Amino acid sequence: MDDGTGRVAGMVACVTGAARGIGRAAATLLAREGATVIATDLGSNADGLLEDMAKSGGSASYHRLDVTLEGDWQDLVQTIARDFGRLDILVNNAGIGLSSPVTEMTLDAWKTQMSVNVDGTFLGVKHCLPLMRATGGGSIINVSSIAGIKASPNVSGYCASKAAVRYFTKSVALECAAMKDGVRVNSIHPGVVETAIWDTLIGTDVHPASNRPRSSTIQQFTAQAVPLGRAGRLDEIASGILWLASGESSYVTGTELVIDGGRSIA
Repeated sequence: MDDGTGRVAGMVACVTGAARGIGRAAATLLAREGATVIATDLGSNADGLLEDMAKSGGSASYHRLDVTLEGDWQDLVQTIARDFGRLDILVNNAGIGLSSPVTEMTLDAWKTQMSVNVDGTFLGVKHCLPLMRATGGGSIINVSSIAGIKASPNVSGYCASKAAVRYFTKSVALECAAMKDGVRVNSIHPGVVETAIWDTLIGTDVHPASNRPRSSTIQQFTAQAVPLGRAGRLDEIASGILWLASGESSYVTGTELVIDGGRSIA
C-alpha cells in the first residue's frame, strides 16, 4: 500500500519459503499491508510471486536462499542491511515434512527435516536478530505446526522438528525480553492446510483398532479429525502471521498462535 495506512506500513519483512503455500500468502499479505518484503526460496525465481504482489500494490524483491546454509543467511542479511538499512519482521516459514514409520525412516530423512525445520529457523534468528536489534526491535514469527503440540503416528521426525521450533522460540523470546531489545519472538501453529507439505503427510492418522489410515485425502481427513470439519485456508494462516508481525500484538512474545480448527484439542 502506498498511502501509509497498512497495518505494517513502512516495515521491512523477510519471508522464507515464499514461493508457494503459507509463505507466499504471508509475503503477499504483508506487502499488501504496507511492508517492503524480501521473499526468499530455493528456486531462481518466485514463480510469479513478484507479479502477484505488484498487482496488489505491494513492494517486494526476491532472493534465492537455502535456509540450511549459514553463508546464504549471512549474504542475505548483508543485502538487507545494505538495501534497506533495517529489518522489522522475520517469518521463518521454510519447512519440510516426510512421512514414514520410525523403523522405516532413514537417517537422511530425519536429518533433512531437522536441517530445514530446525537449523533453518535457528540460522534465520541468529543472523537477522542483530539487524533487528540495531534498528530498535521487531517481530520474529517462526512457523511451527500443530505437529509441534499434538503428536501423530508415522511423522515422528516432523513432530520432533516442529516441537523443537516451538521451544526454541520460547527460549529466544526470553533472551530478547531480558535484553529489552524490542524484539518479540512467537511461533505459529497451522493445522491441516491445503499445501504441498500436507499432501505428503495426510493419511498418517490411524484408526486405533485397525492400525490403518482413516483417510487418504485432506477433505476426508478434516471431515473426520478437525472439529470445524474443514482444512484451513492460506489467508487464515497469513492473517495470523500479519497480526504477530504488527503492533497489534505488541504485548505478545514467547507464545504459540494455534490456527487449526480445533484439531490440537480434539
